[in-house]
Amino acid sequence: MESLNNIQRYNNLSDEELVLLISKIKDTVVFGYLYDRYEHLVFNKCYGFVHSIDEAKDLTQDVFLHVFIKLSSFKGKSRFSTWLYSVTYNFCVNYLNRDKERKMASQSKSIDKEYNLAIEISDYNLYQLQIKKIKKAMDEIPPEDKIVLQMKYQDDASIKELQEVMSLSESAVKMRISRAKVKLVEAYNRLE
Repeated sequence: MESLNNIQRYNNLSDEELVLLISKIKDTVVFGYLYDRYEHLVFNKCYGFVHSIDEAKDLTQDVFLHVFIKLSSFKGKSRFSTWLYSVTYNFCVNYLNRDKERKMASQSKSIDKEYNLAIEISDYNLYQLQIKKIKKAMDEIPPEDKIVLQMKYQDDASIKELQEVMSLSESAVKMRISRAKVKLVEAYNRLE
């Protein structure tokens, strides 16, 4: 059993200090402290993709296993939480691409039409929509669009953070946000 001093010592370390320690000693018990800090966040992001508690729990475990293996690739160029968010996002997108075929052809529209509609939809207009109806509409759009909107508006992620998480250019991130807003409004308008 761990001593109280070790528990306090590990809990007092910053994320980055804890990552350095875990990378050096590869101790799963110490990794548990990092896991405890972020399990809820990772679970919520996974659940946003799969809408199943059991599947989200499994994905959360898989993400943390992947993080433990890849922890030494964290270079500290961003906050650990941003890096973890990126790993979680990419892991879930890959999971969906691997395991579920998307029926995107029927939902696709011309990029020009989407882009023009996105320009007309201001952030203020999005905030005016009914919250309950927005939640239903969020469940109707593809998970990758839902996650982008959640990161931007719920988690308050900056464009720069979204660039890091999604490994995209600034303009590509802005286009993804615009397209996701269009899909959200379209789904919202389809609801009664």
